[in-house]
Amino acid sequence: MSRFPRLSETFVLYEILAVEDEGVDVELFPLIRERADVVHPEALELSARARFQPFLSLPVLRSQLHFLRHSPRRYLGTLRDLLSGTWGSLNFFFGALGIFPKVAHGARLMQAEGVDHVHCHFANHPAAAGFVIGRLTGIPYSFTAHGSDLHVDRHMLCEKIREAAFVVPISRYNRDLMIEECGEVIREKLVVIHSGVDTEFFRPTVERVDEGQLEILCIGTLHEVKGQRYLVEACRLLREEGIDVVCKLIGEGPDRKALTGQISAAGLENRVMLLGRRDRDAVCELVRAAHVLAAPSVPTKRGKREGIPIVLMEAMASGVPVVASRISGIPELVEHGVSGLLVPPRDAQSLASALARLQGDPSLRKRLALSGRAKVEAEFDLRKSATELVGQFARARVPA
Repeated sequence: MSRFPRLSETFVLYEILAVEDEGVDVELFPLIRERADVVHPEALELSARARFQPFLSLPVLRSQLHFLRHSPRRYLGTLRDLLSGTWGSLNFFFGALGIFPKVAHGARLMQAEGVDHVHCHFANHPAAAGFVIGRLTGIPYSFTAHGSDLHVDRHMLCEKIREAAFVVPISRYNRDLMIEECGEVIREKLVVIHSGVDTEFFRPTVERVDEGQLEILCIGTLHEVKGQRYLVEACRLLREEGIDVVCKLIGEGPDRKALTGQISAAGLENRVMLLGRRDRDAVCELVRAAHVLAAPSVPTKRGKREGIPIVLMEAMASGVPVVASRISGIPELVEHGVSGLLVPPRDAQSLASALARLQGDPSLRKRLALSGRAKVEAEFDLRKSATELVGQFARARVPA
């Protein structure tokens, strides 16, 4: 993965743990060590044994000399193809150039230790690392394509797919986009496996008491792609209609200042609260206490867009109805009027109307909550997804 441990990427952390529960020995090779003030407790142990590598060191240099001495054409050809494939993208080109030495070193360690498969989370830099490792060692690799890693910049995507043992789009939407980009020839490489959540941890509790107030929860990095500004505006519209609403935003990010200003200008200081980062236990408690979870995601001008937000699965598994934007793979999880409500992105009025509908109809909230839980249990359960992924690992394994 690109960074570890990253608070917002719970799907990586808990997939690792679920795969280990399937009996797989997992070694972690993050490209960058993430420095964070809040870390999920389960990530601490994994972080302690992760194989963080510097960008340059004596062992890293020795690995370059090793490949130059034993397989110079392969080493130089891999570097050439990596740089030519990413040419035209400043992010990908200089990122590839920067990580190549440490990835080559990691490849040498993996080969020496008998690693038999490499799985990469995200279609950008981590998948490029898988490409390098596969070329240098012959160890098969695969990668999971989520959201913005696939939608913003697709330099070298087709080469990564072509050389991978298999590729995991987390939605049919992503699969179809990849086929459109690279052609029907890659279809057999693509295996849709939904990201999932622990349905034992996130589960319904006692029924909430309806006191007339609507408590909304929104979880995610404070960033344009999450669409929080439209939720703040929806809360202003709800207050104008006389609806008693409280909204809690969980997360940190570059939009905090702008959101704080928007909340103040709307006179919502006591109604919309920015609560900062929270670990999984705290998130679970906040989800269970909410009447509805909102995910007003939007595509950005730079092309960023969500895949299927994990927070929607967590809320639905917890028996909390959801309102979300009708974009990307979200309709594969949230069926409008059945397992949640969908609204157009960037439409604060439609978002407010959907929230008001839930506030005025407790029976609808209950029906959506029951169907949402059933949907996650059937198609977005972490253990089922991990079992399917491990099966793909086994099929991709080559004889020693």
